[in-house]
Amino acid sequence: MESYAIAKQVRISPIKARLVIDLIRGKELKDARVILVNYNTKASKLILKVLNSAAANAVNNDKQDETKLYVSEARVDAGPVMKRIMFDSRGYIGRKDKRTSHIVISVSER
Repeated sequence: MESYAIAKQVRISPIKARLVIDLIRGKELKDARVILVNYNTKASKLILKVLNSAAANAVNNDKQDETKLYVSEARVDAGPVMKRIMFDSRGYIGRKDKRTSHIVISVSER
């Protein structure tokens, strides 16, 4: 049985978050937590929260054993983009995109 957790509209670029999520895909839950705790980025802190939530959903809702869990699916999708103006040279107005992400993590038993 698969349990999952989703964090929507997280204020981090999907490209930066995918660098971290690629490290934990397919790993055991314990190993994935160790990787995220020791990886010092904003993305790792956000992904760790989602991973802990998915594990808690598996244990509490689906009655799965936490020691047998592994990350079966981990992906970062692009969320809505907040478009902000930035003043440019020679009187032009440029655009600064503030990107958001949807983080989806699914865990299941081996």
